[in-house]
Amino acid sequence: MALAAAPAAHGEEDAPDLVVGGIAPVSGLRPGDGIDVTATVANKGTVTAGKVWVAYSVTRGLDFAQVPSNCQVQHVRPYDEMPERWTAVCAFDQAVEPGAVYTTDRPLRVTALDRALNDEMRLRVESADPGADENGDDPVAGTASPVKLVAAEAGSGRSARIVDVPVTTVNTADYQVTGAALKGSVGDTVTMKVRFTNAGPAWVWPREGDRAVRVVITPPPGTSVVKRGTFCRAEDGAYLCGMRSLHEGSGETYTFHLRIDKRVPGAQGSIALSSEARPFDPDKANDRADITLDVADGGSSGSAGGSDGSGGSDGPGGGSTSGADGSTGGSNGSTGTSTDGSDGGSSSTATGGTASSGPTSDGGLARTGSSVLPAAGVAAAAVATGAGVLLVQRRRRTQRPD
Repeated sequence: MALAAAPAAHGEEDAPDLVVGGIAPVSGLRPGDGIDVTATVANKGTVTAGKVWVAYSVTRGLDFAQVPSNCQVQHVRPYDEMPERWTAVCAFDQAVEPGAVYTTDRPLRVTALDRALNDEMRLRVESADPGADENGDDPVAGTASPVKLVAAEAGSGRSARIVDVPVTTVNTADYQVTGAALKGSVGDTVTMKVRFTNAGPAWVWPREGDRAVRVVITPPPGTSVVKRGTFCRAEDGAYLCGMRSLHEGSGETYTFHLRIDKRVPGAQGSIALSSEARPFDPDKANDRADITLDVADGGSSGSAGGSDGSGGSDGPGGGSTSGADGSTGGSNGSTGTSTDGSDGGSSSTATGGTASSGPTSDGGLARTGSSVLPAAGVAAAAVATGAGVLLVQRRRRTQRPD
């Protein structure tokens, strides 16, 4: 850990200038694998820190194996710009002198859960007790033997008060869509419910720069939309739709009200995933499903179809909307998930990218340059989403190691 010679910022001459390091990006994990995290703490200032607190934070695909007794573990629900996470705050009743470098006498073990894919670990150091997060559950003390700080040599790596590093696990998440079979007479208004599901096993938290995956819904010809689904906007005869959550097992049901204007022989609509790359989702067979319409006294306008994906009830919800403008982000509303890896609620997603495409007849997207939701869709989506694409961009304002 390099100790910079620069003085403390103006107005902070009487405060320690603590930094933390010792972790680097991790990739190639598999569910069940563990990593050992050894934090390194240094004081770059001129004032001694009488006591030190180091906070370890992991997103929902990771978990702490054993927690020392001088650490408090807290489950924190998603809010503002942060996803659901677990934090272990460890108190070290040891002075850290100016210019001194310390490391923990043993590592903190972190494991990858079955739902791990793209996760993140954060280290933070403080010279005062940071306290519990008001958006989390009550902290619980660890039960393992306490961890201590021991003197160490200064290294060459970079460090900061807060350090974020990505942790990538080799895993898959199966995105699926489910169609519908509609019946009615000319002049009727019928309800169409179609669905997107992340069948897992992994949750998906997109990385910075990832393009948002959208759902493209094309109603059957001969119908007109009386009321569109939530998180959907019209474009070139189809509807581009987002979703609130990309947790494993979560989904989004899109409910449309269609008026049957006339019978069109052989007419058939569809629901399909847009064409953005999804390297974690190798099964493309359930990426498209039919929407059929049987008009009374006129025969069927198409054969029944659809993928064998999940059912049509509403998903657990919460978290952020993947707006049809090609970007998702923000988070809100996940509750009840424990450190044993069970999931009791919904959370957030965050994707970067800009829509540059519109629907085509095969459910894919052609370039149109459209990039915003209409006002009617934005209001509802904003309540569900939270911070939008700023989740990815602003949350990475902290300094990362080389």
